[in-house]
Amino acid sequence: MSVAIITGASKGLGRALGDALAREGWDLVLDARTAGPLAEAAHEIRAHGTRVTAVPGDVTDPVHRAELAAAAGGLGGLDLLVSNASALGAEPLVRLDALALVGLRAALETNVVAALGLVQEALPLLRASAAGTVIAVSSDAAAEAYETWGGYGASKAALDHLAAVLAVEEPRLRVWTVDPGDMQTDLYAAAVPDDGETRPDPRSVVPGFLALLRQRPRSGRYSATSLLSVAP
Repeated sequence: MSVAIITGASKGLGRALGDALAREGWDLVLDARTAGPLAEAAHEIRAHGTRVTAVPGDVTDPVHRAELAAAAGGLGGLDLLVSNASALGAEPLVRLDALALVGLRAALETNVVAALGLVQEALPLLRASAAGTVIAVSSDAAAEAYETWGGYGASKAALDHLAAVLAVEEPRLRVWTVDPGDMQTDLYAAAVPDDGETRPDPRSVVPGFLALLRQRPRSGRYSATSLLSVAP
């Protein structure tokens, strides 16, 4: 049985991906900061008949990261690590001349430092897997210059680069960064609360993630559009 860790799994893309993987028979370790919504998500995902361990906590806490890796080991190992938990740095987003440095540090700590810390905790298990995989959930703001998205985009660009280097250093693993595009999530609503456009449901991009896992292309950066074009 395959085992995955998904951070930020109580809602949005993390929850949608957890549900889809459970339908495919994966056992899961789910993380989120808030215990109540995480427990609710885990309860619903368990209905698919797989083992689901909910571990509430903050990924910036090294003790919590160790708990996540230990929980995966308790399920028999680890085949997939999805770094989905993110921080914006400011809510709503602001221009760089108004971005509090403490907010930028918080975005970097969650989106970059904690993501690497969890990879370091999980590497022994991932290396032992026949199909060890890391997915870093990125953003088009990592590659494009959008007003007010500078702090968040910089943190995601740093995450992209760490993932690219990890792929070079760990050639037996698959390491993918995935830009899912704008979605109807609490994170996006907090970033741009006055945006009146309807955004796609996070569940709409999950088939692309599943296509990646089935086809296992080379390590690299992928977008939701390209992923959905090869999904069955």
